[in-house]
Amino acid sequence: MLSETDATHRAIEAVWRHESAKIVARVTRLIGDLSVAEDLAQDALLAALEQWPQSGVPDNPGAWLTTIAKRRAVDLLRRRTLSQQKNEQVAQEIEVDRPDSTARFDDALDDPIGDDLLRLIFMCCHPVLATEARVALTLRLLGGLSTEEIARAFLVPVPTVAQRIVRAKRTLSNARVPFELPPRDELASRLGSVLEVIYLIFNEGYSATEGEHWTRPALCSEAIRLGGILAELEPDEHEVLGLLALMQIHASRLKARVDATGHPILLLDQDRARWDKKLIDQGLHALARAQATGPGGAYTLQAAIAACHARAPSAEQTDWPEIASWYDLLYQVKPTPIVALNRAVAIGMARGAAAGLEAIDQVAAEPVLVNYHILPSVRADFLAKLGRTAEARAELERAVALAGNQAERELLLRRLANLAN
Repeated sequence: MLSETDATHRAIEAVWRHESAKIVARVTRLIGDLSVAEDLAQDALLAALEQWPQSGVPDNPGAWLTTIAKRRAVDLLRRRTLSQQKNEQVAQEIEVDRPDSTARFDDALDDPIGDDLLRLIFMCCHPVLATEARVALTLRLLGGLSTEEIARAFLVPVPTVAQRIVRAKRTLSNARVPFELPPRDELASRLGSVLEVIYLIFNEGYSATEGEHWTRPALCSEAIRLGGILAELEPDEHEVLGLLALMQIHASRLKARVDATGHPILLLDQDRARWDKKLIDQGLHALARAQATGPGGAYTLQAAIAACHARAPSAEQTDWPEIASWYDLLYQVKPTPIVALNRAVAIGMARGAAAGLEAIDQVAAEPVLVNYHILPSVRADFLAKLGRTAEARAELERAVALAGNQAERELLLRRLANLAN
């Protein structure tokens, strides 16, 4: 049984995970420095850890934390001897009284948070940062994850993640990236960067590139949470809704993607009774909104493909011709080798192994696919169906050599053993 102090610490952790991004966003607007704003938000967290075990969790804990962080901002601005006008502007937003006062903190949340949070999202995903830095900073500031949690999720050393975050904030500061939304003519491209980061986080959770485990559900949950925040802030952006739908539908399969021992189970072999029907319904709803809001972009089209699988009562009843048609549209919007490979798989399932193999071989020489383990894995499947067992075995051996994830490598080895028999 948890002690009262332990229960309070867990409550603080939950509140921080939910509120930290909003607090950092608000303080960044006031102070103008992302790194300093995070430090001030951390000061508020420390205050909660010191006071709440004695005083209890406030009725509005998010407002309490926000108010304390704003007070720290007022103190800092005064110490920096900024103009009296700036001090008054900040002080007007809060009541400057003692942190342990019985005064209500509700006023701290009266002003709308949406714009500030959206600015923080765009700042964390700014193109001036490398992709790895964007991911780390997004999970740190928007996901509320600790440096240790991010390192564990991506199987990299803690100091590496810490350096990425520090350098990211320094880069933003040196580049003088303003805490504001991009100009309208840059909004679409910058939004694409934001969506890319969220999807990268989700994909690392859905199909881990390295390590022993095939999935990391916690990362998928964080990505979906971030996608949900973005969908609330930008409800008319069809690609935001499309990405949310795609992640929700894919995440519905997570429990069915591994067996009791953690071994991977491929889509066509999964027990669909284990799919999360609530997540599927949420994803289909988001997809319908996306399709009603605007033309089909890459995420919306991928969500439409995922919906075909979600709606099929069984693997045998999957409408592969429809999926192939969706891939035709997707390839027009996003003509990448990876999309071409997935399209070839759909063609093979819809028109037969020979057609699928022909489509694969048309893109097999693409540089990005040369060391991609999925390519020989898929070729092996079609070759086996065509009775070309020796060639299929060679392709599976190549896939095993290229696979970076241990669980996926074991799956390929089992396929190789079954092929030999």
